[in-house]
Amino acid sequence: MSLALATVRAGEPEIFTSLQGEGPSAGRPSIFVRLSRCNLACEWCDTAYTWRFSGDNRPHRDGVAFDRAANQVVLDEAAVAALILDMPGDRLVVTGGEPLLQGTALARLLDLLHAHRPALHVEVETNGTVAPHPSLRPLVDQFNISPKLAHSGNPASLALLPERLADFAADACSFFKFVIAEPADFDEVLRLQAEYAIPGERLFVMPEGTSSEVVRLRSVWLADLACRHGLRFSDRLHIHLYGDTRGT
Repeated sequence: MSLALATVRAGEPEIFTSLQGEGPSAGRPSIFVRLSRCNLACEWCDTAYTWRFSGDNRPHRDGVAFDRAANQVVLDEAAVAALILDMPGDRLVVTGGEPLLQGTALARLLDLLHAHRPALHVEVETNGTVAPHPSLRPLVDQFNISPKLAHSGNPASLALLPERLADFAADACSFFKFVIAEPADFDEVLRLQAEYAIPGERLFVMPEGTSSEVVRLRSVWLADLACRHGLRFSDRLHIHLYGDTRGT
C-alpha cells in the first residue's frame, strides 16, 4: 500500500525537520511529513499545491493550478518510514492537505515507525471533517484540529460537521486552532466554542497571513481578543523565520 505526499520539488517528498510553528507544540523541534490531497478548498490556503491540481476549479485567491506530477509523489509506507527514521527526533507532525483522508495507510506508517522508535510522539493536523480510522486513533498522541470558518470559502455543510466537532471537542488529546483574518471571524469562534463546549485551554486563535508583516498586524488586535475571552493565542513562527516556503 502507499501514501500520496506533497513535494518540495518534483519527485522529492516533503519530509523535513523544523520547529513546529503553530499551536500547543510551537517551538518544538519536529519531523514533518506533508501528505497530499484535501477534501476542502480554503481560498487563503498556503499549501494549495497539495490539492489544487490542473483541472481543479475550486476557488483560491491566487488562482494557480499546480501540475500533479510535479507536486505529488506516491511512495509505499516502508519507503516513507525509512526517510523519517533517517532523521533525528522524537516528535512527528503529519500535516497536509488533509491527512485523515489516508487514515489506513497512515496507520500502517505509524506502526512501522513505532516498531523502531517506540517513544515517537505523533501529532496529526486535520481540518476536523474526517473521522480518524479506528486503527489510527491509538497511534496518535495529539490531534491539531483547524475547523474552517466562513471566510475560508467552504460551506459550513462541508467544513463544520457537528458529529466530528463534538467528537474532537470531547477528546482531551485534541486541540483546536482557528485561523482568523477579521474580528468577525473571532465571533464565529466564540459561537462554535459555546456550541461544542470546547475548553479554552484547548482552543487557539491564530492570525491568517503568509508574510510576517500581515501576521504581526493581525496579531495586535487578535491577541487582545484572546486575552479578553480566555483563549490561547498562536503565532506563526515558521512564517517569521522562513517565510511562506515549502519544507520549513
